[in-house]
Amino acid sequence: MRILLVGINYAPDLIGVAKYNAELCDSLVAEGHEVRVITAPPYYPAWKIPPAFKSSYFRSRDINGVRVTRTPIYVPRHPSGAKRLVHHASFALTSAAPVLFEALSWRPDVMIAVAPSLMSAAFVSFVARRVGAKSWLHVQDFEVDAAFDLGLLRNPSLRKWMLRVEAAILKSFDNVSTISQAMVERLRIKGLRPDRTAEVRNWIDTTAICPDSRATKYRQELNFGEDDIVALYSGTMSNKQGLELVIEAAIGLEKSHPHIHFILAGEGPDKMRLKRLAAGHRNIHFLGLQPNDSFNQLMATADFHLIPQKAEAADLVLPSKLGAIFASARPVIAMAEEGTGLAAEVTNAGLVIPPGDSSALELAICQLSEAPALRERYGEEGRKRALDRWDRRTIARRWSEAMTGQGNATGQTNVGLTGAANDIGIPVEDAVRSP
Repeated sequence: MRILLVGINYAPDLIGVAKYNAELCDSLVAEGHEVRVITAPPYYPAWKIPPAFKSSYFRSRDINGVRVTRTPIYVPRHPSGAKRLVHHASFALTSAAPVLFEALSWRPDVMIAVAPSLMSAAFVSFVARRVGAKSWLHVQDFEVDAAFDLGLLRNPSLRKWMLRVEAAILKSFDNVSTISQAMVERLRIKGLRPDRTAEVRNWIDTTAICPDSRATKYRQELNFGEDDIVALYSGTMSNKQGLELVIEAAIGLEKSHPHIHFILAGEGPDKMRLKRLAAGHRNIHFLGLQPNDSFNQLMATADFHLIPQKAEAADLVLPSKLGAIFASARPVIAMAEEGTGLAAEVTNAGLVIPPGDSSALELAICQLSEAPALRERYGEEGRKRALDRWDRRTIARRWSEAMTGQGNATGQTNVGLTGAANDIGIPVEDAVRSP
């Protein structure tokens, strides 16, 4: 089967949507499908394009058996709401010609669009109908809801117009999937029929991320003692994560609990602001984005993990980092409203506290730091859930079967995806190297 995927993010970006797009395509190739991708140059989470990509636009390259074509885009150094709109619009504009060319010359059987970016998805469904291909939209993030709920955009009239456009785009696809059951329900609230929706959660390679000793190189490099407790956040550092709540909790516990340390690992547009907030506090440590071969050690460094969240962002997305946390057999403290998808996932494998409440975060951190038996029990339950619900090979196989008509993913929950390939971790030069 011929499959064309159109999405703004792809390898060699190591985190976020790029990781799952690349692993899905690798999985489909491993199952014998022909796969091509129209994407942008890597830029996330640093919001900066590597110089090596500036001369490689519109030229196809082979990455692990997938033919990848990149198009130029506008990447703002400091992304605001308006600049993000221009950013996504630029990809919709520059990707249109390659999408049309591949659709007419190659005649794919399935055309997949990944949101973000929803703007480019509209053209994918339009072209798919014209060439007789099945169209499939996979929603990683509700971009319109997030932009307004987080205050990146504020105009009420613009919101109404954008929601109407979003609804029209969603309804134009044959199938629409998203990454949690709560987000599936949101799709149905937006007007989609149950038989056209599916939950396809983000997966984790449970062989690569697995329980390991807490005596890691990171603890040695940071001079932590055996009795020191580590609370870890690993991921993107942007406005919607609410990481200032972690800084506030760390400052509040610095004098009373000096043995509790906080590690924030990753990159993003908010990192410098967070560093300024944390300046002078010795219990707060920043790391960069870690390579794949060290990631399991990073996860094992933690006694427990943190998923902060602003109240405005509640249930807009099920954080993909949750699968890795569970797979590492460490508990998690997650900010989520009761009754949301995130709260349901975390209950009995960690602590759920109200979004936006740094005082509740302090109390939860103290509770887990003083209860090693509870941490162990939560960690064991998390590992079990990772194997049951987040395994990569199961999820990718089911999605592949659904696209080929051998299975039926739509209308189901806990659809699993994964493939036979290993985690993506290719350097920049490999991504632009000629086949």
